[in-house]
Amino acid sequence: MTGSVVLHELGVRVDRGEWIVGRVSTGDFVALPEVGMRALRLLQDGLPIGETQKRLRQETGYKLDIDSFVRQLTDAGLVAAIDGRPVPVPDPPRPTFPWLRPDSVRWALNPALHICVAALIAVGVILLVRQPEALPNWRAILWSPSGAAVLLTRMAIGWLMLFVHEMAHLVTARAAGVPGRVTFGTRLQFLAVQTDVSGIWLAPRRVRLTVYLSGMTVDIALCAVCVILSVLTGPHPAYSIALLTGMTVLATQACVFMRTDLYFVLQDLTGCRNMYGDVIAYVRHGVTRLLGRGHPGPIAQVSRRERRWLVVYGVVLVGGTIACLGVFATITLPVMVTLVVRSAQTLISPSGTSELVDAVVVLTVLATTQLLWLRAWWRRHGRRFRRRSGDVST
Repeated sequence: MTGSVVLHELGVRVDRGEWIVGRVSTGDFVALPEVGMRALRLLQDGLPIGETQKRLRQETGYKLDIDSFVRQLTDAGLVAAIDGRPVPVPDPPRPTFPWLRPDSVRWALNPALHICVAALIAVGVILLVRQPEALPNWRAILWSPSGAAVLLTRMAIGWLMLFVHEMAHLVTARAAGVPGRVTFGTRLQFLAVQTDVSGIWLAPRRVRLTVYLSGMTVDIALCAVCVILSVLTGPHPAYSIALLTGMTVLATQACVFMRTDLYFVLQDLTGCRNMYGDVIAYVRHGVTRLLGRGHPGPIAQVSRRERRWLVVYGVVLVGGTIACLGVFATITLPVMVTLVVRSAQTLISPSGTSELVDAVVVLTVLATTQLLWLRAWWRRHGRRFRRRSGDVST
């Protein structure tokens, strides 16, 4: 390559001695050292690739392979054209609720709102400490003798709370000018709804942490509202189910080995760029070394400070994943199989209309959930399997 390079509209910020450069619309970012940032500036000024390399060496004494540098920028989706030829890139994903404008939701980042939410949570905590009986046990979920009614009620409340959780991420991100997109995803054996806010990388740390923690904050606030209503108006199944659902969701957020909200907080605070991906690559590297195919480790180039955090997170990831899959194999899977078998037996020889309805509801819910999980999993991993099958067929 000898001609000029046209870059997309890029945003930048300084972070721990490096420059974070990327596109908010697509969530594509790279971390550049000072010399890389200077090379980027020269390319943005319209200098040809060869002239950029000469100018950079004159200014810094550093010989940077600009051809390789431009290829890396291209792979990251930051280059619009090379030598006058457009670089084919996929269109930015369509944001969820595009009619939601940043100006209309700017209040979501207002500190006054955060103080009000904190006060609401504090009231709920104080009431719970003074009246611990307001905290229901798991039996409160079984409010009806009808299994279908229990299942559908919990699903309705759970999905409503999940919608509010993801809307909190979407609204706070949109207030910061980040498009955001809500999709289905998978976390090990779990079906998850997640909001892609990758473009938040360019925002100040306070804003980034607000976006990451907004969903959990809303969950805690809803739990506080349930406690307050239980104390003021008396217990109600809806309050109990919502409170227990919120507590369950908050507990799962601590499973940072599955890239939950707290994972992104941890990644940001430790200064790691891609904690999960780097550790997965490191684990795979360890497996290949055991198989006799050793090569330099994938985290050999990161700083010592970041390497220490990656090692700690690697222990958490491996241990948490094994424990989580163990729970699935010993508890979740047997329960699901038992429910399917019982429901199938009921369909074959029903003893009444209510039992038949229960069996249909249970099978429908389980089948729908698993189909959604498979679809989300295939959207994430299917390309890898198609590529491998293509390699085999050739």
